[in-house]
Amino acid sequence: MINNFNFEKNFKLANISSLCLVFASVFMIFFKGLNFGIDFKGGTLIELRCDSENIQISDVRASFNNLNLGDVNVKEFGKKGDYLIKFERKNFDEKNSIKIIKENVKNKLQGNIDFRRVENVGPKVSKELLESGLLAISLALAAMLFYIWVRFEWQFSIGSIIAIFHDVLITIGLFSLLSLEINLSIVAAVLTIVGYSMNDTVVIYDRIRENLIKYSSLKIGEISNKSINETLSRTVITSTTTLLALISIFILGGEILKGFSLAMIIGVIIGTYSSIFVASPILKYLNVSYKTISKEKEKN
Repeated sequence: MINNFNFEKNFKLANISSLCLVFASVFMIFFKGLNFGIDFKGGTLIELRCDSENIQISDVRASFNNLNLGDVNVKEFGKKGDYLIKFERKNFDEKNSIKIIKENVKNKLQGNIDFRRVENVGPKVSKELLESGLLAISLALAAMLFYIWVRFEWQFSIGSIIAIFHDVLITIGLFSLLSLEINLSIVAAVLTIVGYSMNDTVVIYDRIRENLIKYSSLKIGEISNKSINETLSRTVITSTTTLLALISIFILGGEILKGFSLAMIIGVIIGTYSSIFVASPILKYLNVSYKTISKEKEKN
């Protein structure tokens, strides 16, 4: 069954909304900044579990503040009694080793204290991880763009480029707005979002190019609208099943996977939107037609 929704009439409003979101995301990234995690900032992360119900988050914070570790961030993590402690290793020497920290914390807090996880990342390693993450994203974008350049005409390439940057910027902008932690799992999520968005865009672009040849007398706006409707059921089913899995991970996967799954949920929603309301309208603005494809084929 082929739907007959008029997506074309909403292209202009959607594009204005997208521009506002992109500018807002860039503003947030540059002026508010990103909340980099231990992976990229360096420091120490400790996950501990307290069996006693009398221990409060203020008690945990006080037990670490007395150790002269610099800025200490303590938050509840998962179920009641679980805490995540992060601190940059200022004034961190042999005297304040992990062993001594454990002894001091256990003496300050009553009850059974279980140090479930301790991670240390030095400033050199964190810098290398940040550079590697940015390089991975850049190479993924370059590979995707090369594929589109070879697979389609240059007008389609521009549309896919804009759609990908639209998705990545808005996703990172939302993380900046909500002060959510950026770590290696978020980099993995961004790379996955790039692939998902590109896949969605390519499906619609393939149908648009087929219909340009099949209905050469129609304008690109009508062709885009027809193509989106023809692929809509596939797009909705794919996005819905993906979101169901991601929402399950977000709810049931624990705190460790919350950031990754949230980034993926945002990315899938925005990627589905951009393939319809960002990538497709670009072809209309560039006046793509059957003649455009014919000329490109003649050149090749």
